[in-house]
Amino acid sequence: MVEKNTERLNAIFHALSDPTRRAMLDGLARGPRNVGDLAAPFDMSLAAASKHIKVLERAGLVSRSVQGRTHICSLDAMPMHAGVEWLRHYEKYWNQRLDALQAILEAEDAAGHPSGGQGS
Repeated sequence: MVEKNTERLNAIFHALSDPTRRAMLDGLARGPRNVGDLAAPFDMSLAAASKHIKVLERAGLVSRSVQGRTHICSLDAMPMHAGVEWLRHYEKYWNQRLDALQAILEAEDAAGHPSGGQGS
């Protein structure tokens, strides 16, 4: 069934809506990184990078541990499953609609009726 926790889905999709945060997740998919490593590919301060990381943390996509003065971030991709399931529900919806449209168009073609082209 589709995820009913609206706040959780909103946080996940909000986190994924930003290209910088998606790029940070790509980096974390290769292994844990510190905040400086996550910020390095972008023209941003550590404070700005930390704000992006906090959005990812609120969505449950990133966990942060502190080792001395270094903050290490790790990916937790499991919450993305809720977003995938939500999208999958609508994929089924649209596939059913498109299959129905295809059946109508094929029936019209078989009956020799134009399907909205010229001369209709």
